[in-house]
Amino acid sequence: MTGPALTLDGLTKSFGDLTAVSDLHATVEQGEVFGLLGPNGAGKTTTIRMISGELRPDRGQVLLRGHPLRASADDRARIGVCPQENVLWDKLTCREQLEFTGRMYGLSRPLARRRADDLLEELGLVEKARARGGALSGGQRRRLSIALALVHEPELVILDEPSAGLDPQSRALVRDVVRSRARVASVVLTTHDMDEADRLSDRVAVVDRGRLLACGPPAELRSRLGGGVVELRFFGGGEDAAVAALSTVPDLAVQAGPGLVSVRTDRPSTVLPGLLAALDERGAPADEVRLRSPSLEDVFLELTGRSLRS
Repeated sequence: MTGPALTLDGLTKSFGDLTAVSDLHATVEQGEVFGLLGPNGAGKTTTIRMISGELRPDRGQVLLRGHPLRASADDRARIGVCPQENVLWDKLTCREQLEFTGRMYGLSRPLARRRADDLLEELGLVEKARARGGALSGGQRRRLSIALALVHEPELVILDEPSAGLDPQSRALVRDVVRSRARVASVVLTTHDMDEADRLSDRVAVVDRGRLLACGPPAELRSRLGGGVVELRFFGGGEDAAVAALSTVPDLAVQAGPGLVSVRTDRPSTVLPGLLAALDERGAPADEVRLRSPSLEDVFLELTGRSLRS
């Protein structure tokens, strides 16, 4: 088949006076990991709910393989969804939940059992196969939720904040699962974690307040900024004094947070000596100085004027 696996054609959704998603256009190719990056309240989850068919858009449409998404069992079976909030059966074991979900999607009993075994292994839940959902830790519940979205081998996988609440080891495991799934399906994931978006996504759509601000491969989005970032760390305070000192240095974009001042400039190596001299003159020397390339956080700051974490 040719053409996009998923097309979002002018999706718009409002709740009363609040426009959660406004005229969203995007495509997702077969075998692509497509990231929706934005802060809480950006419209990511509303978009996911429209893609999955849970919400009907006020305007626009969702196309699967070029055909409008229908509220039918066949179309629903083509999509696997892991929502932001885990939806599990507390009294069923992990294995029972996977087999039952597989059977709901029309898998034969042997195939549902085999898929359950594979996913328990893949998501590190073999030792919890006989544990009931209510007895699982938060991270184990999250991994089981992801497994439930994959059990029927959908052609489109939707993961809403898949790594939320996971420890670093489980995050790495989930990233491996997402990458392997993209070999046979398309994956749409939402996140406010710039590192996750950067590592996992073939393309990233930066969204805020319901609008698409930019879309492209992470490296391409970062390269649009050019230059670099000087990070100044202050272990005992001093950020405010540093910001005041840097206001005297031209052509700097300064962002301050607790213990950290980030300075974006087109000429980091050239500007650095004058920047440090300005801090010394004001009696606000940094405890640690680091040069780095622009990140997706910097892209979001450039597009919106505020931090992704604000």
